[in-house]
Amino acid sequence: MAFETHWYGTGRMSGLVSSERASLGPMVDPFGRSIRYLRVSVTDRCDLRCFYCMSEDMTFLPKADLLTLEELDRLCSAFIAKGVRKLRLTGGEPLVRRNVMSLVRSLSRHLSTGALDELTLTTNGSQLSRFASELADCGVRRINVSLDTLDADKFRAITRWGDLDKVLAGIEAARAAGLAVKINAVALKNLNEDEIPALMRWAHGKGMGLTLIEVMPLGEVGIGRIDQYVPLSLMRARLAQQFTFTDLDETTGGPARYVRVAETGGRLGFITPMTHNFCESCNRVRITCTGTLHTCLGQEDASDLRKPLRASPDDALLGAAIDRAIGQKPRGHDFIIDRRHNRPSVSRHMSVTGG
Repeated sequence: MAFETHWYGTGRMSGLVSSERASLGPMVDPFGRSIRYLRVSVTDRCDLRCFYCMSEDMTFLPKADLLTLEELDRLCSAFIAKGVRKLRLTGGEPLVRRNVMSLVRSLSRHLSTGALDELTLTTNGSQLSRFASELADCGVRRINVSLDTLDADKFRAITRWGDLDKVLAGIEAARAAGLAVKINAVALKNLNEDEIPALMRWAHGKGMGLTLIEVMPLGEVGIGRIDQYVPLSLMRARLAQQFTFTDLDETTGGPARYVRVAETGGRLGFITPMTHNFCESCNRVRITCTGTLHTCLGQEDASDLRKPLRASPDDALLGAAIDRAIGQKPRGHDFIIDRRHNRPSVSRHMSVTGG
């Protein structure tokens, strides 16, 4: 069963069943955690090949396997009807999917009705110069940009062929459009460790937050993770020799723990799935571009939502499938990186799951 994407003056995709009318209950996992945050990978494709995320010669999914934009809209809408308040579009690189802005514009109706608190996305920044103004017009208020270095040669090495100037221009276009930008940087052993203070000063100097992320053992990338991994506990200790940190209770709904940096006035986040996991407060689930639901980033769990989505014009089967999956959400992940476990904990690449 396939849908065609059509536009009408309402800004709403045609042919959709109203999930608001469906009888869908709230989502609470076996450990009492309310699921309020949905991350949706709209494509597994990317215009970069960051070496900690992908192998150089990636085999991407056939386009026929992907949900249509209308199906993604209906699926997201079902989760919103079940209590999701924050929706993040991811990839791969979400902005390389053809006509993706029609999906963003359609989903923005949930902001207008108050059913959704926030619609946002994570991007590598390469396409932001084209889409920043339209994102803002659709009600997107903040975005995350993945950027691990301000050195053009290092950037090219990390991404295998990326153009740093293009990304920086995209960031400036986003800021000019009024979008709040947060920079996400993966800490990489012997590559960008020494650059983190400068990256933080640059981001904070432009009014942008910076969040550091530990390498995660997802997918085979042709290099051992132990050769990439820097514990952020060590990174924080190093930074604390130069900067004064004050722990914050603030949260953006995700896994980061934040500090205020006295010397810059900015906010620095730490995402530490390896050294201090954040599973006890996990309110997130992820959907791939094929309609597979993963309730834990670090487990091989998978629930097919494409089949019930296409099996019926209403959302009863879909809602039941979602409930079954949430009812099996594990307590936490089992990520390990050491000399004895120098292999992926999970076979799928981050680009498939969504960041």
